Amino acid sequence: MAEHHFHLKANWPGGRNSDGYIEAGNLQTKISIPPEMDGPGIGTNPDEMLLGAAATCYIITLAAMIERAELPLDEMSLESEGIVDVTNGVFTYKKIIHRPTVSLKADASDADRRKLGMLVSKAEKSCMISRAIQGNVVLELEPTIS
Repeated sequence: MAEHHFHLKANWPGGRNSDGYIEAGNLQTKISIPPEMDGPGIGTNPDEMLLGAAATCYIITLAAMIERAELPLDEMSLESEGIVDVTNGVFTYKKIIHRPTVSLKADASDADRRKLGMLVSKAEKSCMISRAIQGNVVLELEPTIS
């Protein structure tokens, strides 16, 4: 069994409304509580990072599946939305909605298009981050395929 280890260093010099800094390989950024949660909004925050992790995992997984299936990809992009519920002062990451837009080249067959539709759905279930948050955060897909 192979294991991959990832490491992060964080520096947080003050109280709740301070800002800090994280460094994990190529991820190097300031962090703070977002303004939507009455924070200073400096750099990124856990809410954006969870959304970013889920979105990048999904689109990379989908790209790998499309490549392995040898589908004639033309273009692919993704917009994702994270929804955090606040009830009685408790913050809960409620839902992530992925909105992929994927198009195949004009010479793609009907079988290619059907396969793409299956892969768009399968990538969400196969992504490591999706599996990690499954059961805690609702994951939805709203794809546009052409």
